[in-house]
Amino acid sequence: MATVITMPRLSDTMTEGTVATWLKKVGDKINEGDILAEIETDKATMEFESFNAGTLLHIGINEGETAAVDSLLAIIGKEGEDISGILAGDKTSATEENTNVEEKKVETNDAVTIPEGVVVVTMPRLSDTMTEGTVATWLKKVGDKINEGDILAEIETDKATMEFESFNAGTLLYIGVQEGDSAPVDTILAILGPEGTDVSNIVANYKNDSGNNSAEEVKTETKTEEKEAVVSNSNTSVSETNSGGRIFASPLAKKIAKEKGINLSQVKGSGENGRIVKLDVENFTPSSVVTKSVETEVSQATSTVANVKPFVPAGEVFQEEIKNSQMRKVIAKRLAESKFTAPHYYLTIELDMDNAIASRGLINALPETKVSFNDMVVKASAMALKKHPQVNSQWKDDAMIINHHVNIGVAVAVEDGLVVPVLKFTDQMSLSQIGANVKDMAGRAKTKKIQPAEMEGSTFTISNLGMFGIQSFTSIINQPNSVILSVGAIVEKPVVKNGQIVVGNTMTVTLACDHRTVDGATGAQFLQTFKSFMENPVTMLA
Repeated sequence: MATVITMPRLSDTMTEGTVATWLKKVGDKINEGDILAEIETDKATMEFESFNAGTLLHIGINEGETAAVDSLLAIIGKEGEDISGILAGDKTSATEENTNVEEKKVETNDAVTIPEGVVVVTMPRLSDTMTEGTVATWLKKVGDKINEGDILAEIETDKATMEFESFNAGTLLYIGVQEGDSAPVDTILAILGPEGTDVSNIVANYKNDSGNNSAEEVKTETKTEEKEAVVSNSNTSVSETNSGGRIFASPLAKKIAKEKGINLSQVKGSGENGRIVKLDVENFTPSSVVTKSVETEVSQATSTVANVKPFVPAGEVFQEEIKNSQMRKVIAKRLAESKFTAPHYYLTIELDMDNAIASRGLINALPETKVSFNDMVVKASAMALKKHPQVNSQWKDDAMIINHHVNIGVAVAVEDGLVVPVLKFTDQMSLSQIGANVKDMAGRAKTKKIQPAEMEGSTFTISNLGMFGIQSFTSIINQPNSVILSVGAIVEKPVVKNGQIVVGNTMTVTLACDHRTVDGATGAQFLQTFKSFMENPVTMLA
């Protein structure tokens, strides 16, 4: 029987999708796991794989067309199968498959059947580079009634922490990945179904790369969750579980608490199961602490000076273990791969910034115009790349790719590590456009509101630590780029001009290069062109 595949809901806010590219055509044989198409959502362009095998009999949405979630996307069935009844609207002629990302087909032993109404929810792929996810917070517990659209959990990917909602209604029967634990994409995350359904057989026989889950876990799950629910619903001022003191709070609440220096263990949560939310932190007033007066402390200190005894250390070794976030794991993996696969070398040059300082002052004197030195660095880099395209390249084992478009990534430090928003077609932007775009994306990156698609496709990367007073440093190449430019602070110091020692302003930049694609002379020529633009900013305005 043919299977109807509908437009999937690939993000929590997606209401419609656009087929960017079909990777299969009508008549092609489809295997389970084959990528059918690339679908553009409101957040990213994502590969969409088939959960069925057969022949692609019909394509319902052509490339470039947009359709609502659940619209007919394709039909897969047996070669030569008559699907005219399906196309005419006969629902009995096909099995309609809900293709939402969380409802992937369950692979179990042949002897195991899935009871009617039971849905196995797997770890979703929430970004194009995600291979595993970490459950930051469960917002529901075993035994809870779930409505379609309810937020089940907050899942931390390699790029952001995202709310994961249910596309089904039922009772939460089983949780497969505990808070703080990580699991590969497609691992069993939870099971929903009618209340009282025995799912131990499903769990015991569910196949995934991380190994089978134990049926015994299902039997004990409810009792464990009930015990935690009692603790989190108690009328105390501390929102903690009894499993090691974990505090249940939303990512935004944690961020605000950190910024305000508030200890979350002192905040009472008003959310579900005692979870701390944004308003709880914003409305928190520290309890009064009884302190001694300054006069009393001075008096006590004075009275004890005469009795001072030799200090005998009596402390204890104190260490704190902080679990690596998904973002930190990915950063570590990619930078290690870059450092040990690309033969790095470094070229450093000093720039005379006097003209740049004067030009920036004139530009910023214009109404509603604000340009930073970093914006000037981005613009000069883009223009230099057009003159030296080999620097704008990437290495592959069988070929060197020369990019004739310029997409500059600007490294931004965030709470959990580092992200690189990308300015697409930077060479076509003015200084003010670069400034506005960098400010916008950096701001959204720090609040985790930037989309995955906005951090893809860079051909060149800039890392600027000048605002921290760092005069010179080297960076690890952001592959697949061939180079990365490290920008230091502007320093006022004595310089020689026209044979005279005068006070000048200089800035040091260092270009890290992949020797497989960029030779020393090529990198040096690029820096000379970059230097020329920076020291004569008027040439960037032509």
